[in-house]
Amino acid sequence: MLDLILSNQAARMATLFGIFVIVAGVAMIVIGVVNRRSQVRAGLQQIANSNAVMVEESATSLRQRENQNAWARLADMIERTGLDLTDTKNERLRDRLIAAGYTHPAAPRIFTLARLGVMIMMPLYFVVLMFAYSEETPSFLTLYLGCSLMGVLGLYLPNLFIQAKADRRKEEIVNGFPDCLDLMLVCVEAGLGIEAAMDRVGREMVKSHPLVSQLLSIAVLRLRAGATREEAFRRLADMARVDEIRSFTTLLIQSDKLGTSMSSTLRVYANEMREKRRMRAEEKAHRLPVLISIPLVVCMLPTMIGVLMLPASIRVVRDIFPLMNR
Repeated sequence: MLDLILSNQAARMATLFGIFVIVAGVAMIVIGVVNRRSQVRAGLQQIANSNAVMVEESATSLRQRENQNAWARLADMIERTGLDLTDTKNERLRDRLIAAGYTHPAAPRIFTLARLGVMIMMPLYFVVLMFAYSEETPSFLTLYLGCSLMGVLGLYLPNLFIQAKADRRKEEIVNGFPDCLDLMLVCVEAGLGIEAAMDRVGREMVKSHPLVSQLLSIAVLRLRAGATREEAFRRLADMARVDEIRSFTTLLIQSDKLGTSMSSTLRVYANEMREKRRMRAEEKAHRLPVLISIPLVVCMLPTMIGVLMLPASIRVVRDIFPLMNR
C-alpha cells in the first residue's frame, strides 16, 4: 500500500489531501472548543463583575446607612445628657437638608451637632496655632478677636456647605432631567406604562445621572408598595426640591386624572425642557463677554495705560521740570 502511494502520483495527492482534511477538521474542532470555553469564561466573568458591582453598591449603601445611624446614636447620646439639638426653625432646616440630599430623619439634629462642633473646634484650633507657632505670648485682644472670628466662621461654614451642596445637586438634576424625559418618552411610545417606563429609565441612567435615577427608582418603589400615583409623584417632587420636576409631577397628576395621553404630555414637556436647556446654554454664552471683561480691565488696562503714559512722563521729567526750576 505504501509502495502504491509512493509510486502513483494520484494516490499520493489523494493521501495528502486526506491528511490535510483531517488536520483541518481537528484544528477547527479544537478552535471551536476553545472559543466556546472562552465565551463561557467571559460570560462568567461578566456575571462575577456585575455581582461584585452590586455587592459593592449594596455595601456602600449599608456603610452609609451605618454611618448615619452612628451619627444618630451620637446625637441621641448627647441629647440624653441634657443638650437639646432641636433647631428653632427645624422645618426650614429640614427642607434645606433634603434639598442637599440628606433625607435621614435625624439629619437636622446631626447638622446642629456638627455646627456646634465646628464652632467650638475652630477657636480651639486658632488658640493652639497661636501658642505653637508664635514666638511671643499672644495678647488677650488678639486671642479674643481671633476666637470670635473663628467662632463666627464655624457658625456659618456648615450653612454655606449645605447651600453649595444643594446647588450642585439641583444643577445635576436639572442637567440630567431632559435626557430622562427623552428616554421616558421613547419607552412610553414603545408601549410601556408610566410606572414601567420610570423603572426602565431609572435602571438605565444609574451611571450617567445617578440622582435622577435614584429619584425615579424611589418613586417606582412607592408605587409598587401600594401608594397612589398622585402620592408617589408628589413625594417625588418633595424629594427633588427642583421646580422642573415639580412641574413635571404636577403635569403627570393632571394627565392621569383627566385621562389624556401620557406620550403627548411627555412629548410637549420634553420639548419645553430642551428649549429651557438651550436657553440656559445661550444665557451662559452671552455672559462670557461680561465675565471676560473683568480680568481684561483689571490686568490689561493698567499695563496699557502705563505703556501709553510712560514716554510722556519721561519727556515731562526731562524737558518740562528743568524749565520750571530755572
